[in-house]
Amino acid sequence: MAGKKKRCLLINPWIYDFAAYDFWLKPLGLLYLASFLRENGCEIAFLDCLNPLHPGLPSDGRVRCSKRSPSGRGSLPKEIIPRPEALMPIPRRYKRYGITPRIFRDELMALERPDAVLVTSMMTYWYPGVFDAIGQVRDIFPGVPVILGGIYATLCGEHAVRHAGADFVLPGEGESSLAPLFRDLFADEPVFSPADRSLDDLPYPAFDLLPVKDQFPVMTSRGCPFRCTYCASHLLRSRFTSRDPIRVVDEIAHWHRRYGIRNFSFYDDALLNRAPERAVPMLKEIIRRGLDCDFHCPNGLHLREISAEVGRLLYRSRFRTIRFGLETACEKRQIETGGKVTNEELRSAVAYLREAGYRPEDIGIYLLCGLPGQAAGEIRESIELVKACGAVPFLAEFSPIPGTPIWAEALRVSPYPIADEPLFHNNTLMPCRSESLTPEVFQELKGLCRAG
Repeated sequence: MAGKKKRCLLINPWIYDFAAYDFWLKPLGLLYLASFLRENGCEIAFLDCLNPLHPGLPSDGRVRCSKRSPSGRGSLPKEIIPRPEALMPIPRRYKRYGITPRIFRDELMALERPDAVLVTSMMTYWYPGVFDAIGQVRDIFPGVPVILGGIYATLCGEHAVRHAGADFVLPGEGESSLAPLFRDLFADEPVFSPADRSLDDLPYPAFDLLPVKDQFPVMTSRGCPFRCTYCASHLLRSRFTSRDPIRVVDEIAHWHRRYGIRNFSFYDDALLNRAPERAVPMLKEIIRRGLDCDFHCPNGLHLREISAEVGRLLYRSRFRTIRFGLETACEKRQIETGGKVTNEELRSAVAYLREAGYRPEDIGIYLLCGLPGQAAGEIRESIELVKACGAVPFLAEFSPIPGTPIWAEALRVSPYPIADEPLFHNNTLMPCRSESLTPEVFQELKGLCRAG
């Protein structure tokens, strides 16, 4: 942007929940926005409320500090806090995950007054941490415009407008909506705009801002070509676009050289989609360059795309953490929820992966638990199928998401007012579970997943 340089503060807020774990979490979208703003002449400050290794944490005895894996995952610092009023009947401890409010406030007060503050958001039911961060900003920097974006802001926009305390709530991808907003705020024209550009034209994310550089996420695409009835991917981005696979490897090599990063995670919803055109060239290039790196896919890969060649390439290129979405072994529900995979494709994919060198404990399969109308027996049969194929089942408790095709059914069966209060989207509650899926049965099913 021309004229006087603007100062922007970007905030990754706390997680407030019954349980949370850092499976290679990084605020990738926010860091892309930081680079976008830099391209337009802004000075950037960044506060990460989820910093697991903040030097000020050990001095506060109330906070349980995190234990980290060399791969970049681990527990988050946490402190028990009062439950929100809506969740008072739930007999579980509620926690703030991340740094203490005192640390956050001290860091805010140490900054020069920004011209704008951008706050991101993740799960819809994590909004209390977002609200608290915005409240602190309002107190210390009165009059500074606060802009809220991210997943909660996109999926629960009306709730955010009414309650968040932000001046602007921006749904969707931030790069697209920030340019016109900054024209209004600063009466300045952006010199860099992502409109009509490919993903390869975006600057690399501003990973230099991260306080802990243990692993970096990599984006090879945005959106998803599937339309699974329980998933919000198409609501967050309406179309599927991808990067050049060789340029993805260029970025991995760049961060490996610059910071010595050896662990990378993939956030894509469809990393293996059109594998011969995208994943296969990327994996071959990783192998060709001999990169001393490990890769992790906690988000769930598509079983349908696993061939003998893809299995071998994943193994040879050191994809250590591989997770896949089956969701259910019920063939009728597979079709009803989108038809992205069949039981036979599960069997075939696991066989290819085992042939490539993966052990059963290396292959994780996600199963949705607590879907509307889903009996406990269906979940049990799904667990047994995954184990019989030679993989490990992971139960993923269903969270109802506004705007998805299954939302209407969720509204009908849930005993909670999920349309009015996003706190009741919390998967810990399993807000749409059937009567057969009691807490005792759920614990039994979890035990069945762990049993050898």
